[in-house]
Amino acid sequence: MAEPEAADLAAALVGLRAAAAEVRLALDLPGTERDRLERTQVLDQLDDYLLPRVRAAGAPLLIVVGGSTGAGKSTLINSLLGEVVSEAGVLRPTTRVPVLVHHPLDVGWFRGDRVLRGAGVLRLVVSDALPPGLALLDAPDIDSVVQENRRLATQLLGAADLWLFVTTAARYADAVPWDLLATAARRHAEVALVLDRLDPGTEGPVGTDLARMLAEHGLGGAPVLFVAEAPTPAGLLPARVVARVADWLTGLGGDVAAQAAVIDRTRVGAIADLLVRAATLADAADAQGTADARLRGTAAAAYDDALGTVLRATSDGTMLRGEVLARWQDVVGTGEFLRSVQTRVGWMRDRITAAVRGRRAPEPELASAIGHGLEAVVLDAASHAAVRAHAAWLADPAGAGLLAGLALARGSTDLRARVAAEIRAWQTDVLTLVGQEGADKRATARFLSFGVNGLGAALMVAVFASTGGLTGAELGIAGGSALLAQRVLEAVFGDDAVRQLTRSASDHLVARVRDILAGEARRYTALLDALDTVAASGEPLRVAAGRVEAAAERARQAGDEQTEAVNGAVLPAGAQRGVGELRGARALRGAGELRGARALRGAGGARGAGAARSWWSRLRRGPGSR
Repeated sequence: MAEPEAADLAAALVGLRAAAAEVRLALDLPGTERDRLERTQVLDQLDDYLLPRVRAAGAPLLIVVGGSTGAGKSTLINSLLGEVVSEAGVLRPTTRVPVLVHHPLDVGWFRGDRVLRGAGVLRLVVSDALPPGLALLDAPDIDSVVQENRRLATQLLGAADLWLFVTTAARYADAVPWDLLATAARRHAEVALVLDRLDPGTEGPVGTDLARMLAEHGLGGAPVLFVAEAPTPAGLLPARVVARVADWLTGLGGDVAAQAAVIDRTRVGAIADLLVRAATLADAADAQGTADARLRGTAAAAYDDALGTVLRATSDGTMLRGEVLARWQDVVGTGEFLRSVQTRVGWMRDRITAAVRGRRAPEPELASAIGHGLEAVVLDAASHAAVRAHAAWLADPAGAGLLAGLALARGSTDLRARVAAEIRAWQTDVLTLVGQEGADKRATARFLSFGVNGLGAALMVAVFASTGGLTGAELGIAGGSALLAQRVLEAVFGDDAVRQLTRSASDHLVARVRDILAGEARRYTALLDALDTVAASGEPLRVAAGRVEAAAERARQAGDEQTEAVNGAVLPAGAQRGVGELRGARALRGAGELRGARALRGAGGARGAGAARSWWSRLRRGPGSR
């Protein structure tokens, strides 16, 4: 992959990482736990493998040695290097700190955070036995009793260019390793298996069964390297026992083209897997936004209905009952008088004014009765809204988890006090409107006859003018009350002014009630605001994934052109490491030869060497040749 394509791909991956990091999965929906894990794995895949690998295409091929507890990973590595670099023993877990072994010439690649940024302590070991361009990382047990070790082992394998998976003849069919190998197959990661502790004569049957399982899990092309059961004097297996693994790794270390093919295939597979994960994560983000909107909608609907209930109660005559009606009668006179007005609505305004003039009754009692009536209506509506919203959220998986420990099924503890205060403020609003209108009209005799309080009381009654909610005798009495209030106001201010005053007083009441109910609804929506899911959407992630896909395709095309050029030309000096035939250990000499590599010249070596040659041949053909 040429530098321009690599830079383009790195930039696209950085954008995808930023979009994935912004995904909020705070609401507990069905499958959210899986989605949260998916998000973590997307970020890990980018941080631990793709971004470092794309930014440092020339870095050594990282081979992570993983496997189950007691599989012999550390012993195998020590035996290949000819020295104890990773602790092995009977105590579990043995590998507590990951050990990364590299050639002295490759030290510069591992000084920074090339491998597993944020993964914790990583012990680096230099070894002349390991060919340049290869690095071996001994990971913790994938089934460790320590959860952090299991997590780290999975993370390390996710950072690998090549998985060298070690298992034993007795445990190769265990479920845990195959779950992890399924992940490798999905990522199209390069995998090789080491079957350790094999009893003499069992290689054929065990190998056949293992090959079958590999094919079933999509890993049919993975090479299998056998290691026989043997004593470990000084903690090392005999050289002849690890010869096949040594030959295979040494050959890979000596072939630059094979290494590049491994890296390319794993990178391409990781990107393909990343794009699938990103699509899943984008859908999860959409689901969060949909759930947020749904919860907000149910809370808003409950309190909008409560506002509608209050508006109906304050416009259909419901308020002109009981105590309010009695106090209004005290203001204007007896019930008989009201009934007479009801039947003689054609009287002139001055006659109405004269009829009620001088009957200055206790308006404060009327205002108090109206206040108590309104308070009851608003509190009842708010209470029903709280019950409804709570029930709706409780029935919704996204909302149920937010309600724990919260008493939202009833109104706020200070709701009654706030309602009373807002109603008193509304009544003050009404008196202010009346006073301002009287001053504007420069009314004197009529205005002064009723006073601000009397006309304010009449305006409050006029606000409740409709009679839709009353029946029978109530209809006549309350209807007469509302009509009389309107006529009194008209006699003082005129028709147009009264209509404007009534609208303004009603608007003031609606605004104050709406504020009260909105405050109650915010008890619910504040829970969502704190989670920052209001604008949750998977679209930014989809856009970023599209850019990665396009950049990866450009990189693939550039890589294909480079491969064709390499296949049609003589490799330049330095393209292969070592001397002579680099595909097999028999031709290797010197310090770069892994311990035990020459033992392949003996019995059984041909099969291991043949497997290596077949695998390298496939790699040299390039990506997509599985």
